[in-house]
Amino acid sequence: MLLPFFFGTASQRRHRRYQRQAARILVRLPQLRDDAARLVYLRKINPYVFEEILMTAFARQGCRIKRNARYSGDGGADGQVWINGQRWLIQAKRYSNGVLSQHILDFGVLVRQERCRGFFVHTGRTGETSRKALCAVPDVSLLSGNRLLKLLSGNTGWQNLDQ
Repeated sequence: MLLPFFFGTASQRRHRRYQRQAARILVRLPQLRDDAARLVYLRKINPYVFEEILMTAFARQGCRIKRNARYSGDGGADGQVWINGQRWLIQAKRYSNGVLSQHILDFGVLVRQERCRGFFVHTGRTGETSRKALCAVPDVSLLSGNRLLKLLSGNTGWQNLDQ
């Protein structure tokens, strides 16, 4: 007889595996020496595990979340979270370098089409052109650097993330 763990499609098993990895990483992050080491660590993990880390962190903050059924071909949103009854799309980018402004603008188009708000979350650097792109899409909030680490640590509520 097969154990329940083995039930489900390969995709479902992969999702469960990535969710377990995300939970382990959220435990590991506070053990690293400083914020710079935490960001370097996040830049090296599997991009799909990074998506799961974000979804798990929001869920641990008490937010209702909706994970995507698949990682690629997701239409530009990597998940959804509801904060104070407002739906937010999540775009997760595990960058090592700078953020591409076109990615921000494309996500802004999706957020407008969906008539909601969005979190553009990344581990890279936000240059001047990307900051200008963020100004052009007021319904998109940036989560990177210290704001990202605060979300992942659970030390700050999601109430402060939409500002």
